[in-house]
Amino acid sequence: MSKILIRGAKVLGGEVRDVLIDGTVIERVGPGTGTSIDAGDATVVAAEGQILLPGLVDLHTHLREPGREDSETVLTGTRAAAIGGFTAVHAMANTFPVADTAGVVEQVWRLGRESGYCDVQPVGAVTVGLEGKQLAELGAMHDSAAGVRVFSDDGKCVDDAVIMRRALEYVKAFDGVVAQHAQEPRLTEGAQMNEGVVSSELGLGGWPAVAEESIIARDVLLAAHVGSRVHICHLSTAGSVEIVRWAKSKGWNVTAEVTPHHLLLTDELVRTYNPVYKVNPPLRTEADVLALREALADGTIDCVATDHAPHPHEDKDCEWAAAAMGMVGLETALSVVQQTMVDTGLIDWAGVADRMSVRPAQIGRLAGHGRPVSAGEPANLTLVDPAYRGVVDPAGFASRSRNTPYQGRELPGRVTHTFLRGRATVVDGNLA
Repeated sequence: MSKILIRGAKVLGGEVRDVLIDGTVIERVGPGTGTSIDAGDATVVAAEGQILLPGLVDLHTHLREPGREDSETVLTGTRAAAIGGFTAVHAMANTFPVADTAGVVEQVWRLGRESGYCDVQPVGAVTVGLEGKQLAELGAMHDSAAGVRVFSDDGKCVDDAVIMRRALEYVKAFDGVVAQHAQEPRLTEGAQMNEGVVSSELGLGGWPAVAEESIIARDVLLAAHVGSRVHICHLSTAGSVEIVRWAKSKGWNVTAEVTPHHLLLTDELVRTYNPVYKVNPPLRTEADVLALREALADGTIDCVATDHAPHPHEDKDCEWAAAAMGMVGLETALSVVQQTMVDTGLIDWAGVADRMSVRPAQIGRLAGHGRPVSAGEPANLTLVDPAYRGVVDPAGFASRSRNTPYQGRELPGRVTHTFLRGRATVVDGNLA
């Protein structure tokens, strides 16, 4: 592989540095004087004014393959991830067939290796068929070539307390983690949106905050009881924040994620009846949004995860009640985080690196990602132009689906380059 010299980038938004990549690793980091490192035969990337981050890591991506290739494939999904600055994604288990066996997770893992745009780490199902009745082959999936460490029935809640306890006990043996989709099913029967003032005015079935919070409260207690790791998927309410904050104050091994859309959008948008805003968990109130931002800033919420959920147009271009839940998010995630967290002064770019690379890699036990921008480290890197402003046009997405809530909205920042182990997957904002 040829050498690449990144000139004049602000590493984690701080000091200006020149960074030399040789093969798959960072060979040297020097002062950004333009002369500290001899370019030699290296390809030079002019990065003045840009931010250099470790490659982003997503703990929560739906790649849909196998079974729903009309929505997304591993290839198109990883292309979208690379455009968004990601060098690794965790692929959720709600595929067809469900990723509840060693054979299926290995299939997804191999498809990821073939795509070449980012690393794909499969997430194994907690229960057979996501049905919540019988534990899946957790040990076999961990021992497979895919080396699964994260297990989730995302899309469905593991609502049986005994099953959840057994899963937490099982994964403890190999330092795995159960990622819970916190949704008490009886409290959300017929729910269409957040329960509150807007749902009452619109006459839509309400999705109460307590449906999420009650499961989180139960599961942090279970995790503490068995001494295992639990991760809360797409946390969305102020009450959930307080429960996680309390659990962490007890020293329990609890982590949590928030999506970009829950950091920006509110249930007021449902007044449009546009199904693009229909998502699980639902968009909440402005007070919830502000609580989530504060919790991400103070570390109560560990990381940002996209919950990238692609759907074909026929599943979204219909009446609200019939529409599928979910939004695409890989290609816009970093821009939304810049707008809601960086441009508001809640965190700096080093904080972005921590919440979107370092911590998700640690939670997923993903070696080689979320590493410092230092000599000898893997060259998984992302360059961002924070001064860029652009209007979101889903027609240009690399994803196979177009169900973005940001169409026509101006967002800041753009990923100009993404490097996966020293190989450029994105150059000047375009797929390499």
